[in-house]
Amino acid sequence: MLLVPAILSGGSALGSARPVPLPVEPLQAVPLAMTEEAFAAVLAADDLPALEQACQESARFDLPERLRQLRVRLLELRPAPQPFDVVITNANALISCRAPEAALTVLDRYGPAAGIERQQWLIQQWRAANAGLNHRRAAEALRRLAAGDLASLETMPLPMRRQEDGSLETRPALDVLADHLAVQGHQQEAASLLLVGRLPGRVAAQRLQRAAILLEALPIAERNRLLDTALDQAAAAAAWGLAAELLDLQASLQKAAGADSSASEARRLRLSQRIDDAYAEWLLRRNDPAETIRAEQLERALRSPHSDGGHTPSPSSPAVPLPSPPAP
Repeated sequence: MLLVPAILSGGSALGSARPVPLPVEPLQAVPLAMTEEAFAAVLAADDLPALEQACQESARFDLPERLRQLRVRLLELRPAPQPFDVVITNANALISCRAPEAALTVLDRYGPAAGIERQQWLIQQWRAANAGLNHRRAAEALRRLAAGDLASLETMPLPMRRQEDGSLETRPALDVLADHLAVQGHQQEAASLLLVGRLPGRVAAQRLQRAAILLEALPIAERNRLLDTALDQAAAAAAWGLAAELLDLQASLQKAAGADSSASEARRLRLSQRIDDAYAEWLLRRNDPAETIRAEQLERALRSPHSDGGHTPSPSSPAVPLPSPPAP
């Protein structure tokens, strides 16, 4: 039986769609691969779910010859034309058989109708291209899914992997498309896409952080503005660990550009004291001759797991406002 992931519900342009099926659950508690006789019977049968189970088992036990035979069978079993559900199921099985390019071949045999069917077909195209690290085709599928409205990808969750507890890990299509673009060397386009997002808080801060990293050619003043906005969003979400990362990044970019990083470092130092981040404070003070005594105290605390700031977690403290740089 095919699993139906809950990836298209709520707040999405695809909310009313029938979800694209993910591979069926792997066989449970099977210590050995199926016998040759059992495998031959599955291979000869006209049963796509059973063939997918065989693909998953053969992949799990690393049986390349069985995988090869299954791929050939799946490509020949249901030649075009076939109903939409059969095409999607066949592509699923080929992805499980470690044959994502073959899955794309099966999908290319079909011309989906406009609307929900086309959306599902494009998501399945993305799954196959993503599995095969075909970033060009994966990006193309997501652009077509957006239908000219890239901001809509922010509310389209894509299935990434099934976790050990059986739940489905997803990511917004907007961030996934940005990844595909960046891998292809389209940093400007990837950063521009990230800036299209409208979700606030931690998500916004992380996207602004990524954009600031990608926009290497942007003047440092502009990158600073992106990171300052990211810091505001992180503070609004009380994401103090992320705020610390942003201040570290800001200081690093300023130093690389030959700009003054003292304000960022001062903010980072105050934040590290307030959130009990002894390691970060030690890094910032260790090379300052005027802070030798404090640096030694911090180093001793870091070596003691139960000291304040040591590596045994202390009770959580209430959120504090993000410190601002000192007035000029």
